[in-house]
Amino acid sequence: MGRISTGWNLTKVSLRVLRQDKELLLFPLLSGISLILILAGFVGGMFLAVGFEGMFQGSFAWISIVVLFVYYVVAFFVGLFFNAAVIGAAMIRLNGGHPTLSDGLRIARENVGRIFLWALFAATVAMIIRMIQERVGIVGKIIMGLVGVAWTVATFFVVPVLIYEKLGPWAAVKRSASIFTKTWGETFTGQFTMGGIFVLAGLLGILPIVLGLAAGGVVGVVIGGVVAFVYWVILGIVASAANSILVAALYRYATTGKVAEDFQGLPMFGALTRQTYGQVP
Repeated sequence: MGRISTGWNLTKVSLRVLRQDKELLLFPLLSGISLILILAGFVGGMFLAVGFEGMFQGSFAWISIVVLFVYYVVAFFVGLFFNAAVIGAAMIRLNGGHPTLSDGLRIARENVGRIFLWALFAATVAMIIRMIQERVGIVGKIIMGLVGVAWTVATFFVVPVLIYEKLGPWAAVKRSASIFTKTWGETFTGQFTMGGIFVLAGLLGILPIVLGLAAGGVVGVVIGGVVAFVYWVILGIVASAANSILVAALYRYATTGKVAEDFQGLPMFGALTRQTYGQVP
């Protein structure tokens, strides 16, 4: 089986998992709500710091950096925690089990220490890249942008590596990069096809706006805009869950060679014993 066809099959498997376990959508929903609240708290903290800027006598810049770093750590941690819950539950389904929301949360809780260390590590890297970008010219910004892309690629499989291989931050990066190198064709194909599906689906959100314009009047436009916004929010939640499941499927393929071609939303033929559910076979 070629890399392209394998990546496409893994995409289809991921969508089947989501169709079978729709409750997994709750994880990205909770993540999104939590991140909005965290951002609101961060913005409020920055306004408060601005109000007291004169009291710090020139140290406001450092306080801003500290606040931004704390925001990065907390935001990364929350996002990673719920992402780990989706991946953990998806792996149970891919292995032939019947995951529940509590299974996903259990797997995330069992790895909360490693998730926090990775959030701290990733936040540090993000801050370093950001600070360098703010101090260099356009060429430097382009170079650091490419560094950021390379970092994203290298850490693509970090979450399942943290969950199932119990590695520290730097070892997890090296392991993730190794897995990506091994499955680059399948990963790019899966990401491209999954992204294409949701981009096309997103275009449908323009329809309510067009209909509102056709109906005429401010009310029609406002209603169309609200409908489109709600649709895009729901689509974003679905896309987030589907992409996390795809990461689980790609990781499983990289470590076991199994595409789960016999998966049809039901326990797979020759499924593993219950004692191994939630673990990479």
